[in-house]
Amino acid sequence: MKNPKKYLPSTKVRARRRTIQSFKAKANARRSTSERFADFLTQAFGTNWFFIANAAFFLIWILWNTDMIPGLSSIDPFPFGLLTTVVSLEAIFLAIIVLISQNREAHIAELRAEVELYINTYAENEITKILYLQSLLLKKHKIDTSEDAEITEMLKNLESDKIEQELEKQL
Repeated sequence: MKNPKKYLPSTKVRARRRTIQSFKAKANARRSTSERFADFLTQAFGTNWFFIANAAFFLIWILWNTDMIPGLSSIDPFPFGLLTTVVSLEAIFLAIIVLISQNREAHIAELRAEVELYINTYAENEITKILYLQSLLLKKHKIDTSEDAEITEMLKNLESDKIEQELEKQL
């Protein structure tokens, strides 16, 4: 191999990769305090330990309030109205916390999709230009490609507006 650097990604390609790879890290760095807290809680609540702690709490509560633990008098007898309230409040807060995290993740996903669309459109234009230049080289060497419908179609510019309209019809 004469020049190994020739095969390494260019600075431009490496910069694009870093941009895409650090997209979520950048978004995470811009989180508000409430978003950081919601993400922390979502991670903590989405564990087996949290499930086990909840199951243990409910089991102890039920055993305690059905007078199955000697020496402890019931504070919330069956049908466990206080426990129902606590569980309802826990469910409300968990749902809100998870929704905060999901909304932020959805926003990141939307931004990433926009970046990918831009990059894909840009790449499509670059590929079309390369095909055009190759077709010029073929013509220069008197190789006729005018009968090849596939190449003719590929040489057309990407009509992103038309594609967008087609997708909107499908929605």
